[in-house]
Amino acid sequence: MNPVKIKSYAKVNLALNIIGKNQSFHKIESIIAFIDLYDLILIRKIKSKTHKILFTGKFSNKIGKDNTISKLIQILEKKNLLKDNKFEITINKKIPSKAGLGGGSMNAASILKYFLKRKIVKISKKETIKITKAIGSDVILGLNSTYSVLTSRNKINNFKNSKLIHLLIVKPNFGCSTKKIYSKVKRFDRSQFNRPNKKMFTFDYLKKMKNSLEPIALAKYPKLKSVKVFLENLSGPIFVRMTGSGSALVAYFQSKKKRDDVKKQFYKKYKNYWCVAAKTI
Repeated sequence: MNPVKIKSYAKVNLALNIIGKNQSFHKIESIIAFIDLYDLILIRKIKSKTHKILFTGKFSNKIGKDNTISKLIQILEKKNLLKDNKFEITINKKIPSKAGLGGGSMNAASILKYFLKRKIVKISKKETIKITKAIGSDVILGLNSTYSVLTSRNKINNFKNSKLIHLLIVKPNFGCSTKKIYSKVKRFDRSQFNRPNKKMFTFDYLKKMKNSLEPIALAKYPKLKSVKVFLENLSGPIFVRMTGSGSALVAYFQSKKKRDDVKKQFYKKYKNYWCVAAKTI
């Protein structure tokens, strides 16, 4: 059987507020976009007693056995939702981990979405949400890879056909531990995104927003701060902001030309850092 190809897109947090905390999780609200950077997943049914999960590609070497895809398969097996079906899943990793780009979470979401679409797994919307939350808090976002607003009430509003944004994503040669960054959160924000609308995806609105985790990461990693200052001092970016809990920084542009110019300048200064030009989808 020929494998099915699935594109698992990266996400960026255009803005992110921390609005509280319960026993185990911080409550966040965020404005999110998906971009044309993706991991390629190949999935096929096999005759075997066990599933096979393989990671290949540039960013595959640090992925352990306790990954989001293994978690998803374990949950589905425990609930006997895959019946006797066994799968070989190969993930070509083009999205770096510990970057704030949601690579692992979106991989799990993409595979679950495929199982649901093909009716391999038959469950209610409520059960789907429950499974995504058991894997990770942002997995649910990957069920609709589009412009989204996650509100403080944990509701997701999707906005299709919002304005195309050009961006440059840069990542130093270190990652940020989500757990460590969140553990340093001392103050909470006032909720701002409870009335989601298309205006939230305009530069005028986004420029005034922030990522509340960014000051924590910049204080912990002075190298990250230097990169941000360098990008902000170049003519071109409308604004520069960390995505998720880092360590990737994203510079946002009105035009592809300005973005490509900044990419050249960035490479001259930081030859060893990962740097990718992308656009929203």
